[in-house]
Amino acid sequence: MKNVKTPISIICFLTITAFIFLQAGAQLPKSDPALDEKVKNFLNSQGRRWYDMNVPASDGQLLYDIIVKNNYKSALEIGTSTGHSGIWIAWALSKTGGKLITIEIDPGRHRTAEENFRQAGLSDYIDARLANAHTLVKELKGPFDFVFSDADKEWYKNYFIDIDPKLKVGGCFTAHNIYDRRTGGSGGRGGGYRSGQDEFLDYVRSRSNYETTVNSTGGGLSISYKRSER
Repeated sequence: MKNVKTPISIICFLTITAFIFLQAGAQLPKSDPALDEKVKNFLNSQGRRWYDMNVPASDGQLLYDIIVKNNYKSALEIGTSTGHSGIWIAWALSKTGGKLITIEIDPGRHRTAEENFRQAGLSDYIDARLANAHTLVKELKGPFDFVFSDADKEWYKNYFIDIDPKLKVGGCFTAHNIYDRRTGGSGGRGGGYRSGQDEFLDYVRSRSNYETTVNSTGGGLSISYKRSER
């Protein structure tokens, strides 16, 4: 029986292909079926109770998708409320091996959010802080690769300015209740009135190192990717 020699070129091709496959596999989201089931069950059981200043599920799913797609690991949420968006963010971070810092100023909402995080099985992925975000955001060292702002709208621009130096290139700054008046969004009150959301959106769009879009399928979500430092 003849010995069949495999050409060197084929061996090299197979080796490189295997390497690429393994590298790509290393970037795939982690799978924890038990945790996934627990989070899904909790979200479904609370579906009609997220009324206290929380995002709709469609926006939660969008935040989740952004984090998983970009493999983000260091997240900040400004405005926890009772934890709906934080659960979606932390669930995504459980896939990437990351962690969320979330800030809430109201003690009652903070306590409720902590209990919701516990029941959803995500407490290990969340550092929930009771604090005034006006102060704490300035003090946080970062760096962050994902930020979700959903606190006092008149302060959105200030939050962005404080976070910008701490946001990694390639990172994403998102903000809730943002409406694009240029495309017929429902925000604004007419008569020349400019809300905090309007001022924030105009400002972030003026930054040439950011690429900003607005998703209007839920409660209005601006999505700004940092493409360079300047």
